[in-house]
Amino acid sequence: MPDVDGTDAAKQYYTDVPQTSKRYFLKGSDSLDWGMKNRLGRIFNPVSGKTVMLAIDHGYFQGPTTGLERIDVNILPLEPYADTLMLTRGILRSIIPPDTQKSIVLRVSGGTSILKELSNEALAVDIEDAVRLNASAMAVQVFIGGEYEKETIINMTRMVDMGTRYGIPTLAVTAVGKDMVRDAKYFRLATRICAELGAQYIKTYYVPEDFETVTAACPVPIVIAGGKKIPELDALRMAYQAIQAGAAGVDMGRNIFQSASPIAMIQAVRAVVHDNEIPEKAFDLYNTLKK
Repeated sequence: MPDVDGTDAAKQYYTDVPQTSKRYFLKGSDSLDWGMKNRLGRIFNPVSGKTVMLAIDHGYFQGPTTGLERIDVNILPLEPYADTLMLTRGILRSIIPPDTQKSIVLRVSGGTSILKELSNEALAVDIEDAVRLNASAMAVQVFIGGEYEKETIINMTRMVDMGTRYGIPTLAVTAVGKDMVRDAKYFRLATRICAELGAQYIKTYYVPEDFETVTAACPVPIVIAGGKKIPELDALRMAYQAIQAGAAGVDMGRNIFQSASPIAMIQAVRAVVHDNEIPEKAFDLYNTLKK
């Protein structure tokens, strides 16, 4: 219905106030489209600029991992404390309640098991299914230096192209083969390649020496993998040191769900990532909460 006559004088156009545009809070993401920024803003906390992702996608190549035998029993109690769940579409559809308010990072590469060459992956999920599942991002494994390096890089670039079309970010997951050296030089190479070819953010491993050069050389956000289970205080120290060296969060699985007290551990990790708590105090929190 049009305005009635005589109301023009009451309108406020604020001609003396220039319109401003707020820069997006995530590194390297300012030029992304609105939908992609909105999805990244569900993964990363806009206040801290960080994320605590709970990785529970291990079963896509290694079956019922210790701690993931019953996701409904072991993992659903952790869901309230995670910013994001990283998982497969099978687990999402069969177990995760559809009324969850947590963002979803969907594992979309696969095709091999621990019985075969792991780098021989393909895209295992259609982009339309990621749209149907309301995914906030899609995770693709990239094996830089692996036997099927080229194929996994092309998997990632194809998903970047499709994700850009639909406004869904691609998370490149840098895999490290058992015979590869884990050092800053390798991770600078792997993360930079993924960023150069269009990944909106990257998951990689933390290394104590020169990790700040890895994050500095990568123009998009990096989250660190938790890796194999280590003592709780060591895991908290790893997360803290990574954040101090420029990481934008963690994607932690076994160091949470294989902990003696997973609910206490994920809250301690949150304190480190979002509140910049030092590891020793976060460990005190863990011990207090597990009682």
